[in-house]
Amino acid sequence: MKLLSVNVGRPRANPWKTGPDVTGIDKRPVDGPVHVTAPGPKGTGAVGLAGDRVYDLAHHGGTDQAVYAYAREDLDAWQPELGRVLPNGVFGENLTTAGLDVNGALIGERWQIGREVVLEVTCSRIPCGTFQGWLDRGGWIKRFTQAAVPGAYLRVITPGEIKADDPIEIIHHPNHDVTVALQFRAVTTEPDLLPRLLAADALPAEDMAQIRKRLSRPGP
Repeated sequence: MKLLSVNVGRPRANPWKTGPDVTGIDKRPVDGPVHVTAPGPKGTGAVGLAGDRVYDLAHHGGTDQAVYAYAREDLDAWQPELGRVLPNGVFGENLTTAGLDVNGALIGERWQIGREVVLEVTCSRIPCGTFQGWLDRGGWIKRFTQAAVPGAYLRVITPGEIKADDPIEIIHHPNHDVTVALQFRAVTTEPDLLPRLLAADALPAEDMAQIRKRLSRPGP
């Protein structure tokens, strides 16, 4: 398991009328090491990688979405359907991985990348209109949701530097079975799975509060 590339965003105009006028979804691989730190609370635009930021302050960035990872294998699987080559970073991911089952990762699982950095899996990515517009693909939100291969957000446990080709090691497995894919399906298309998410105490506090709220609603 290794890190294929570290990708940071180039600010560009957001013409898709889905949030701020600027977006950082256009992420490209960078040469050399990149410093990783915990960005602090959501709302400032800060993320975990030096040289990167987000512009939709209400929905992205902050401690629990410090870093976004997507597997090269999943990008490869999308290429025939999308009819184009998908370079590393094109899904807006900070980390493009190889040999790592990102969607099968457990919420709360910890990865050591290189010699220093430790990251903890927090939750899945939820697709938005900017993502659909960026790929110029009608119906993309629905299709991406159906596929349930969303990639993972991570929080920074131990800061440091990472670079392309760094090894990735899973150093902690939590004692539950809630994967990134399962969490995504529960909050999107399969609400019957929501009770299982309560075992995943590493979920962001705001996500857990929303889950408890949905579970407390009376049934039909």
